[in-house]
Amino acid sequence: MSARKEKVIGILQPGYLPWLGFFEQMQRADVFVYYDDVQFEKGSWRNRNRIKTAQGPQWLTVPVLTKGHSFPLIKDVRINNAQPWAVKHIKAITQNYGKAFYFAEYASGLFAVLEKKWAFLLDLDVALVTWLREQLGIATPVLFSSELGIAGRNVERLIAIIHHLNGTVFYEGKAGMDYIEPALFQAEGIEVSFQEYEHPVYPQLYDGFTPFLSIIDLVLNCGPDSLAILTGTNSEREHA
Repeated sequence: MSARKEKVIGILQPGYLPWLGFFEQMQRADVFVYYDDVQFEKGSWRNRNRIKTAQGPQWLTVPVLTKGHSFPLIKDVRINNAQPWAVKHIKAITQNYGKAFYFAEYASGLFAVLEKKWAFLLDLDVALVTWLREQLGIATPVLFSSELGIAGRNVERLIAIIHHLNGTVFYEGKAGMDYIEPALFQAEGIEVSFQEYEHPVYPQLYDGFTPFLSIIDLVLNCGPDSLAILTGTNSEREHA
């Protein structure tokens, strides 16, 4: 009996203009699942990220509507459009990346997404990631956990999702080492591979190199070389 063909599954909460490691997980996976029906956490990467300025990193935050101290599922979070957040973000990106080598090539496409009137944070996040992965050349199929019809809690549900997709490897972020028990997955025939991402150093504006920024820092500075820099390779992965 031949061994099963490896199939890597990535399951990750959506984020606003995510960092490089998010896209490395998406690129490495054979199927990528947006984990969109778990609780939204205030102060998380779901609605904010950082860009580089001459004074150091600057946060770009999308204001959201919350009732009291209770937070809805990520897919149900609404944007507070009473605040001119998109105008502020476009202004900040223009001021700090206007002299980036590939700003003129990519700015109009990026700003077109930001300028749309988004009601839900998830739709904004996914639209931006979709645009970014198109520029990068990442063709990994994507799904939404909320559309899979799979119940369960925590690890039990993750295992069920991976089985549903006929996955053999769960590619998890480094933060998952704090709560993921590989033995539970191995008992179900699933290997757990934790991301060990070595952040690349690439040309940036301003003095020194600042890691762990939004991927737009890479794209606006490095353009078509971004995927090779992101993955540390010179070729794109093909998905059957």
